[in-house]
Amino acid sequence: MYMVSFIFEPGDYDARFHELNALIDAAARATPGYLGVESWRSADGRRANATYYWSSLETLREFSAHPSHIEAKRQYRNWYLGYHIVIAEVVRSYGDAGFEHVTPNARASRIAPPSAPITDATEPTP
Repeated sequence: MYMVSFIFEPGDYDARFHELNALIDAAARATPGYLGVESWRSADGRRANATYYWSSLETLREFSAHPSHIEAKRQYRNWYLGYHIVIAEVVRSYGDAGFEHVTPNARASRIAPPSAPITDATEPTP
């Protein structure tokens, strides 16, 4: 599994940006081997990140060659103040299983299921 983090500082978005963005999103989701995406924005709003997950480098390359993606890369200066790409192989992924994530949870089988909710002793327990 591979992840690609597209870290960027947003600029001004026009109608063409929104059109290409929708086309790129559809192309990613339609590419066999696309596993998911997650996004965040810094508290001050200056920087954002979209992290895409892919089953292999080949599927990532296939997406990268999509005509809409190539066009957007050519025009990025129209919409972004700057960007940085990180491509990484996911070697391990784990958590407390408190929520689902696109990456496998290596500890899932070792985590006890959540306990029953704590109730106030004065309230009857169902």
